[in-house]
Amino acid sequence: MTARLLAAAAATLLLPALFASPLQAADDAIDAFRQPLPKLSGALIERYRLGRQLFETDWAAAPGPHPGLDGLGPLFDRLSCDGCHTRAGRGQPPQRPEFPMISMVVRLSAPGSDAHGGPLPHPLYGEQLDRNAVAGVPIEGNARVSYTERPGRYGDGTPYSLREPHYRFESLAFGPLGDNTLVSVRVAPALIGTGLLDAVPAQEIEAIAAEEKREGKVAGRPNRVWNIAAQALRVGRFGWKAGQPHLRQQNAQAFNRDIGITNPLYPENDCTPVEAACRAAAVAARHPKIGDDFLDAVTFYLAHLAPPAQRSPTDPRIARGAALFTEAGCAACHRPSLETGDSEDTALAHKIIHPYTDLLLHDLGEGLADGRPEFAAGGRSWRTAPLWGLGLVEVVNGHTTLLHDGRARNAAEAILWHGGEGERAKEAFRNMDADDRAALLAFLYSL
Repeated sequence: MTARLLAAAAATLLLPALFASPLQAADDAIDAFRQPLPKLSGALIERYRLGRQLFETDWAAAPGPHPGLDGLGPLFDRLSCDGCHTRAGRGQPPQRPEFPMISMVVRLSAPGSDAHGGPLPHPLYGEQLDRNAVAGVPIEGNARVSYTERPGRYGDGTPYSLREPHYRFESLAFGPLGDNTLVSVRVAPALIGTGLLDAVPAQEIEAIAAEEKREGKVAGRPNRVWNIAAQALRVGRFGWKAGQPHLRQQNAQAFNRDIGITNPLYPENDCTPVEAACRAAAVAARHPKIGDDFLDAVTFYLAHLAPPAQRSPTDPRIARGAALFTEAGCAACHRPSLETGDSEDTALAHKIIHPYTDLLLHDLGEGLADGRPEFAAGGRSWRTAPLWGLGLVEVVNGHTTLLHDGRARNAAEAILWHGGEGERAKEAFRNMDADDRAALLAFLYSL
């Protein structure tokens, strides 16, 4: 362990209240998403604990009181990883239009793509609109969300309402975004099971896509994204549009874009040519602000977060809901099982897992479209979201909102927003009788 990581570890020990609770059983209420995979012990469990401490500790502007944990910004959204992914869980939209987006980010891009097919940064605000900055650096601006209700009816006449989000941007420091700006607002997802998803071989993801194409019910396809370490395009699997090829790069981007922490994969801050104060502060900072050791420690923690076990799978109503889930066509994209491949890490190698995703992109229709391409993902494309842990979000994070921007207030609304390749399954659910709808939802909340 390097001197800087030792210093950071020592700094976290100054905050005992944050880490006083012991590791608990995987289904134990509020800590359900912060449990390690089975059979981690000894030095490995200590490494896991260190990664958790670093994940949950607030960063400070340099020079800070704790060496190794300073270097925040110049621009940032939150002070820590846990600030958005609280207890390794899921973020939510603000509850009122005047409230800030605490656990959401606003991705921006200009039309076109970079040399690798990825999004082009916005010329004034870069890849992300940052609502916080260190002293002396202008905040880029703020985003607000409000909703209009879209009424509908189930097949049996029962009414429902979906909320459609509308975004406005205020206090923009460097002028309007521009009419051609591509905007995607995204909620922080839960992080359980990410190491297991990282261990699913790319060949299996591609084979699933080929199988779906043969069967013709849905048309999932892998995203192909830029792998910085390999300097080549690889299958994407992380992010709402599967825009990152592996967990380490996903974490490196999050450190850089969300907290302003440069690292070996993202050595430059997101300061544009017009942001003179941001660029000056970035030049004055040490680069990279964290090294491989720090990035690897946090990645180890996230890679070994255990997905909770399904609760009461033999309950008759839940078992019936599982059958209805398959009959409706939901399992065509939300595949119940995947298998991990070879890995030096025995906790991840050759495991049958149940994430309820195919890790592929699907066209979910105009209603959910953000209009912002990301490598091979079009403006209507989204990676199939894993469903494991869905029923514990309310326990862990105190809400039930779902989808990439949190517009769905519950699982029923999330289903009813599906269009495109999800239209057939959505309509099957919409036309079920009330008892069957309740059974299917009971199954989802058992995951």
